[in-house]
Amino acid sequence: MPSSSVISSLPWDSGRVISWFSCGAASAVATKKAIEKYGTVEIYYTDTGSEHEDNPRFLADCEKWFGQKITTLKSTEYADAMEVCERQRFLSSPNGAPCTGAMKKVPANGIWGLGDVEIFGYTAGERHRLIQWQADNEDRRIVCPLIELGISKPDCFDILAAVGIEIPAMYRLGFRNNNCIGCVKARDAIDYWKRVRKYFPAQFERVAKLEKELGYAINRVTRKGIKYDVPLYEIPPGDPKGADPKISCGLFCMSERDADEDADEQCNRSALNASMEAREKQS
Repeated sequence: MPSSSVISSLPWDSGRVISWFSCGAASAVATKKAIEKYGTVEIYYTDTGSEHEDNPRFLADCEKWFGQKITTLKSTEYADAMEVCERQRFLSSPNGAPCTGAMKKVPANGIWGLGDVEIFGYTAGERHRLIQWQADNEDRRIVCPLIELGISKPDCFDILAAVGIEIPAMYRLGFRNNNCIGCVKARDAIDYWKRVRKYFPAQFERVAKLEKELGYAINRVTRKGIKYDVPLYEIPPGDPKGADPKISCGLFCMSERDADEDADEQCNRSALNASMEAREKQS
């Protein structure tokens, strides 16, 4: 637990600081910064069963760096993220994916309590994600040390290198994020799926098979203003050339594109409400 001097300085009174460690570079550095700020922090990792086999190595390295143990949480109902999609017969939508709730939110619900301080690994360039998360979770207290300190994701890689911790294997293979292999939230991201197909063909096949069974396409392309479905089985051959999308898949599951769309929608709603209020005053 954090020291009493730290607790008394917080504007809420549960007395707990929790860090949601994801085995990503950003969450690792955010956790370390939280420990430096608050003292001992409760650290939790939700194991989806679908991440790279290198993750336990990275987790162990981080435990040594933190000087603390990380508690692993896991679903008691599903073995991995794709089993959720297969049993629920649903992959993803702009509002999220069922695997996030089953594999991350449900195991974590028994941990979080009203008034706890929660540490998230949003980086300096992701303030809009923080705003969206707070808007959707008004009863929760989130602290993002990387935003407070102006630390970017490349900075996180440098910090880990400086202390002798090798970054997770997914980054070394060219993936932007160290999340589930074949993340169904990677929508409209042909090069991401080419990368999955290249390095993890069995997982690619598993997602593609379910996609075909459901008659659904994770990816679309736009030609002359019209969007066309591109099923995984129809992705052209060849290696990936572009960057992966930015995907948040912690307790809040949303791609960068979806977050931006939601932010735009909120702005449009605000503008519409303001216009309606102005008209009511005039009348």
